[in-house]
Amino acid sequence: MSIFQTVVQSSQPLSSDVLAQLAKFNSYRLVNDRLIYLPTTPLTSQLSELANLHQLDIAQVPNHRSFSDISLVVMDMDSTLITIECIDEIADFMGIKDQVSAITESAMRGEIDFSESLRRRVSLLEGLPETTLLTVYNERLKITSGAEQLLQALRDNGIETLLVSGGFTFFTERLQKRLNLTHTRANTLEVKQGYLTGRVLGDIVDAQGKAYWLRTLLKQQKNPKGVVAIGDGANDLAMMKEADISVAFHAKPIVREQATHALSWVGLDGVIPLLEIQ
Repeated sequence: MSIFQTVVQSSQPLSSDVLAQLAKFNSYRLVNDRLIYLPTTPLTSQLSELANLHQLDIAQVPNHRSFSDISLVVMDMDSTLITIECIDEIADFMGIKDQVSAITESAMRGEIDFSESLRRRVSLLEGLPETTLLTVYNERLKITSGAEQLLQALRDNGIETLLVSGGFTFFTERLQKRLNLTHTRANTLEVKQGYLTGRVLGDIVDAQGKAYWLRTLLKQQKNPKGVVAIGDGANDLAMMKEADISVAFHAKPIVREQATHALSWVGLDGVIPLLEIQ
């Protein structure tokens, strides 16, 4: 009797050729045209090479893992729940997107301190009309593929969600209403007379802040169970280490290396088979 399943997922329908190559590793169970299970199949270098060649996401999932063992899913916002980095798009309206984006990328790779990087980036936005934030939300912010299916699965199983971001409350609060998220935590941009001052109010939600809110909300639950954390950057590592299951989603190498699972090709609905065998 198998004790784990090797989950194989694709963003595109699996071709007959790919299925034939996977069958060489073990007999598989086809769940749908983008998801199969290989019972108790080790993640060998040959299987990894095949996955890389055909842009497949693979993961070993214990048979006993179940939604019923999870009470909280914590996720990042920028480049995880949504497809953009909000601050980079805001900066675009000042003609400094490349400058701000370079700082963002460096911070997400863990090369510079996040809090300092955020202060530097926000300071460059001084004098920008607050209305620009709504323009970014309405015109540029897109929900990541599969996010709504994942969130629905979590709600169906009574699992609370926490959107915790080094970004801004302007966006997290709107997403909370739009996607029916349980909790959100993020940074607040200071605004005076309708313009950004270039400062952040209060304590910055950085890597340790994300981990803090994970622990705090878990303690507040009446029946706390396991925690899942989903993120893409170095700023997510602290909360991912606090979690029972961590998922690196289209993430930087430093995050993929330390996470329980990594998804590099499929959407956020690809998290569902990692939490319970279908």
